[in-house]
Amino acid sequence: MRLMTGPILLSTMLLLAGCATDKRSDALTHTMIEYANAVRWNGFEAAEQFVDPKVRDAHPITDLDRARFKQVQVSDYDDGNGPMPNGPNEVRQVVQISLTNVHTQSVRTIVDHQVWHYDQDKNHWWLESGIPDINQSN
Repeated sequence: MRLMTGPILLSTMLLLAGCATDKRSDALTHTMIEYANAVRWNGFEAAEQFVDPKVRDAHPITDLDRARFKQVQVSDYDDGNGPMPNGPNEVRQVVQISLTNVHTQSVRTIVDHQVWHYDQDKNHWWLESGIPDINQSN
């Protein structure tokens, strides 16, 4: 199993120059680690709590999505180079997620293009891009 905290922490340190405060950087580090852990160990439904509430309301997880989530187990979460700043209140990150089909044990990898937005009022980072599409074809 690959540790995710190293690249995330290193990337966050590099983002300090682009972030206005240590508080924002600390919130980003904490959020990225918690999200990776939620996806890896608790599944996509648990990761939904990181999605911006407005996005969740506009695009709720369907019963079909829930059934598909039960068919896979995350076997790897590779955040590559970690988050990259895209303005003062936004970071983008490309993550490769390996999924194992629980029935066939076949493994495939999807690419998740994440967009995170910082809410200054709540000192909170929200995932704007939503839960990854696990139905991507290779």
